[in-house]
Amino acid sequence: MTAEPVHGARSTKGMREGVPFHEMGRNGRSSHLPASWLTEVVAVARDAPLMVMDGGGVVVEWSRQAEELLGRSAGEVVGRPATSLVRPVPAASGHSLGDDRVALCHRSGRVVAVDLRMRPLLREDGSVAWAVFQDAADDHKTSGMGTAVLEALFRQAPFALYVLDPTLRIAACNAAAQVMCQAVPEQIVGRRLSDVYDFPDPEDVQNILRGVRESGVSSSEHVVCFHARNTSEVGCTARVSAFRLEDRQGTVQGVAVLAVDVTQREQARARSRIVHAVRERVGRSLDLVTTCQDLAALVPGFADVAVVEVVDVLMRGQDPPPGPVGRDVPLRRAAFRYSGGEQEVQAHPIGDVRGLPYSSPYARTLTDLKPRVVALDGEPSWLVADPERARAIQASGARTLLAAPLTLRGMVLGLLSLYRTKRGDCFEEDEVALAMEVAAHTAVCLDNARRFVREHTTAATIQRYLLAPCQASRTGVQTAHLLVPGNQGAGGCFDALSLPGARTALVVGEVAGQRIHAAATMGQVRTAVQTLVALDLEPDELLARLNDTATRLARERAALPADDPLRRQPLTATCVYAVYDPLNGTCTIARADHPPPVLVHPDGTTEIVDLPNGPPLGSADGAPFAKTTVSLAEGSVLAFYTTSLVSALSFDGPADLDSLRRLLVRGRRPLQDICHDAANRLGDNAPAGDAVLLLVRTGGFPADRVATWDLDNRPEAVGQARAGTRRRLATWGVDDETAYSTELIVSELVTNAIRYGAPPVQLRLIKDRTLTCEVHDSSPSAPHLRHARTVDEGGRGLFISAQLSEDWGVRYTSDTGGKTVWAEQVLPATETASHDAD
Repeated sequence: MTAEPVHGARSTKGMREGVPFHEMGRNGRSSHLPASWLTEVVAVARDAPLMVMDGGGVVVEWSRQAEELLGRSAGEVVGRPATSLVRPVPAASGHSLGDDRVALCHRSGRVVAVDLRMRPLLREDGSVAWAVFQDAADDHKTSGMGTAVLEALFRQAPFALYVLDPTLRIAACNAAAQVMCQAVPEQIVGRRLSDVYDFPDPEDVQNILRGVRESGVSSSEHVVCFHARNTSEVGCTARVSAFRLEDRQGTVQGVAVLAVDVTQREQARARSRIVHAVRERVGRSLDLVTTCQDLAALVPGFADVAVVEVVDVLMRGQDPPPGPVGRDVPLRRAAFRYSGGEQEVQAHPIGDVRGLPYSSPYARTLTDLKPRVVALDGEPSWLVADPERARAIQASGARTLLAAPLTLRGMVLGLLSLYRTKRGDCFEEDEVALAMEVAAHTAVCLDNARRFVREHTTAATIQRYLLAPCQASRTGVQTAHLLVPGNQGAGGCFDALSLPGARTALVVGEVAGQRIHAAATMGQVRTAVQTLVALDLEPDELLARLNDTATRLARERAALPADDPLRRQPLTATCVYAVYDPLNGTCTIARADHPPPVLVHPDGTTEIVDLPNGPPLGSADGAPFAKTTVSLAEGSVLAFYTTSLVSALSFDGPADLDSLRRLLVRGRRPLQDICHDAANRLGDNAPAGDAVLLLVRTGGFPADRVATWDLDNRPEAVGQARAGTRRRLATWGVDDETAYSTELIVSELVTNAIRYGAPPVQLRLIKDRTLTCEVHDSSPSAPHLRHARTVDEGGRGLFISAQLSEDWGVRYTSDTGGKTVWAEQVLPATETASHDAD
């Protein structure tokens, strides 16, 4: 340890103040920090004392350098003799310390050999203190390396380095920083970072720097987007870190800011996130157009313009052609998106179908099925063949094209065209790979959608043939219907069937399931309904028998082989069945887990018909069905529907039953206009299941076309019935041949009622599009059609009636009891026409 004269030392005050950063680097003439400043920094670090002792050898000041050297804090050392830090080293220990070296004791117990120098310091109270320094010979290597490191940081480092003075103004910057801000030191030294760069939130940046300066806690890994104020070029994204600068005495000298340009990395990450999001989004729908529109969501993150075109046959569910695609294969434009706002730069409208110019990169991409990146600067010659596309490219400012084929197993499904409009923003190799990955994923989704379209079209075709058009409206009732196939099923059915006695049977049902299987099951259920309707059953009894049929079908489905997917789909169906009688203005309704109809009164008020609900068809719980009879005024409207219709209807609010009620009360309009309005309300969103709407408007039956006689229960009543029938048919203008047949039918049915039935007996004739003869009696015994032998004197009544009529049957009435035997005759065409005219 050596002592140096006082004049050779710097004062502690001078060392703590150091050289102000705002003075360093001013008027610099090089692209890096001046070498004199580097020397000054090293000198300040070297001349800072390790500790200061008073005259008695007690430590009164302890530096940060000493803390790092010996691992002891100021609290542990200040106030203790300096000799407690010195560890004696015996000669035999093997340590060769040299003549002037001292062994200091590290907190861990290891020996730290250093060469120390001492300088006397004159204190303010006149006493002398001793400053202890580490000799330059001990750290010349370190200081020399520090100088080299600083020189490398300011001359060669690839990241930007800014040294800010305590007022957070730029004192110095390295060469990379000057490149980042595109300015020389004279233009930026002495200014704040927010004066040099345009930050989204300049005050936030200043607050971060102030926090680092005040707290000493480093701030790292902040990703900031900015651009230099003196240039109009595209900005950059940098990962910024800030550290407080202190000398060895802990005096704050400023803040160092490191900025690493991560623009390309962040752009790649952002584009990867966008592509990943698109992959997650594409394929959620089985609609071809929606899938293409989801793919166009690559704009604006990955590209500025996106065009998706598909081979036109895909829209009809047909198989796509194998590659290469010839010029005769048309493509349909399915999606377009532009990031430039409202400006119209589309070459062809959505839905346009046309071929591709043979010499274009689009056609070549679909020929060799490889992606292409094409520069669009200037006017490429291949655009001459498509002037509309050339105009659109020029209007959008597109500079680069990426054409990617949409292919699957060698088959061509379409083409994805991506454009970028910024100069120099080309598609990199990894971006082309990402686009092809998305294109491959989209091709699979498009093929799934195509298969769905094919199956859906097949199911809709089956359904269309199974659902014959509703019969024309009859006297006393008008009907209209709407059927919109759903995108997940094809199990909706409806019917309006004529019943004897001018009555009308109304049916709406829905079968659970999807597409072809649901359509086939619906056909089975509808056939069963029509068969049961022909039996002229009461609504509750019809649903009970229909449930037996559905339960049997469910058992057959459960018996399918284990690998048949239909076996895992339970057969359930809902149905509402109603019979409207215009002669007495009543409608009898029963339902099997189907929503009740909406009734619109002539005054415009609506109500939901209060009906007891029965179990769904196919249920084996044995719960009974119940019927309800409601009286309907002339001009009332009954609306039967499926739940899918109500779910898809849209007004200003959410879709619910109120939407249907609002639709029905909008004035007294033709029923078909209401159906058209409902179809428009469905919009472009296809319902999940089949949307079915069956509307019925009630009316009265002309009184002069109905004749009723109450007959005595005696044989003479047969002659009275024939005479009354003859007179009424003459009034109606029925031809003689039909009148003669009707008299025979009346005679046989009345005879059977009097002979085998129970009083009272009633005869009713109804002239509609057919001529109906009904005979009612109070006996529940069913008549039996016999084939009498030649020698039999009786037993030919029903046989004769069946031969003379078009149809006949028996109807039981649980309300009044008894039965009604009826027979229908077809009227000549001339009489039917006059009936329609009336």
